[in-house]
Amino acid sequence: MSGTKRTADNTIDCNGTEKDAPPPTKKMSDGGNTTTPDAATEEKSSSTNNDSLTSKDYYFDSYSHHGIHEEMLKDQVRTRTYQMAILNNRHIFEGKIVLDVGCGTGILSMFAVQAGAAHVYGVDCSGIIESAKRIVKDNGMEDKITLIKGKIEEIDLPVKEVDIIVSEWMGYFLLYESMLNTVLHARDKWLKPGGVIFPDKAVMYISALEDEQMKYERIDFWENVYGFNMSALKEAALKEPVVDIVDPKSIVTSADPILNIDLNTCTEKDLSFSSPFRIQAERSDYVHAFVAYFECAFTNIHKPLGFSTSPQSKYTHWKQTIFYLSEPITVCEGEEITGRIACKPNVGNVRDLDIGLDISFDGSRSKVDKHIEYRLR
Repeated sequence: MSGTKRTADNTIDCNGTEKDAPPPTKKMSDGGNTTTPDAATEEKSSSTNNDSLTSKDYYFDSYSHHGIHEEMLKDQVRTRTYQMAILNNRHIFEGKIVLDVGCGTGILSMFAVQAGAAHVYGVDCSGIIESAKRIVKDNGMEDKITLIKGKIEEIDLPVKEVDIIVSEWMGYFLLYESMLNTVLHARDKWLKPGGVIFPDKAVMYISALEDEQMKYERIDFWENVYGFNMSALKEAALKEPVVDIVDPKSIVTSADPILNIDLNTCTEKDLSFSSPFRIQAERSDYVHAFVAYFECAFTNIHKPLGFSTSPQSKYTHWKQTIFYLSEPITVCEGEEITGRIACKPNVGNVRDLDIGLDISFDGSRSKVDKHIEYRLR
């Protein structure tokens, strides 16, 4: 995934003709625009059938590498928000037993100790936990933090219950490769009545954007690759959502919430959802894609706080998730696009997501009524 920001070049005058704008140019590229650990693994495995690869094949191995943890730790929106939520609420952590689900390098466990936790149990299934043990020891917290390698669903804790669960479980599109079902399992098994989960709320939104230039580079690129027709791959490219930075100026419509999660009460079944949406064009333009992003909040604290991954907010490593259309929708200011988005774990690998998008639009310049299937993997 490139970090290139996109801007809207063309606009529509719904009272006349399209305004003059430079035509998009097709750029040559090698198509290597993905930075997720799973995609990197796919590129190295050239002898493997890409259609059979899923994140399950390399999920835990990818989190053993320091690079992915470096990216997350350098995400100041993510890490600073957790730090403030924990350290500014010592009255919640003082003398309490804490469970850190998917502890990684142990950063959240160490924040909890700084906030006065009596003891923290950090659990992670990847090899990074061996480095975390050294990090904990190097910071003089080995008597306060116990690190356990294994799956939450399979391990036993030395205690019957915990007072607090902390976890950075969110993935791309909120749910991709996320550990939310693991957090819910830990909640049901160990969190005492009245216990606290950090964070405890999340909301995902959908909007639409003008993205002509990048659509040419990512999708229409396959029509001419160094003079060769590789359109056979265009359909596959359309079916895979892209995680990238969206320029806020490219947003064409309002946003609508499509998923609300309360970690105190939700169940694993809630992670498969189907939600209607209605978004309104805020200017006359073309819609080349839909974009999803999320907000996350800590509300069970003295002064609630949270963060957003929206295009209008400060950069996070989650970026935004883009769903390209085969053909653009021509919208005029004030017109509404309605639809439904459905999401469920893939049958072959629950860390991958099957996403269906129904779009209905009856505008003055174009009409659309279609269903599109995507797979985020």
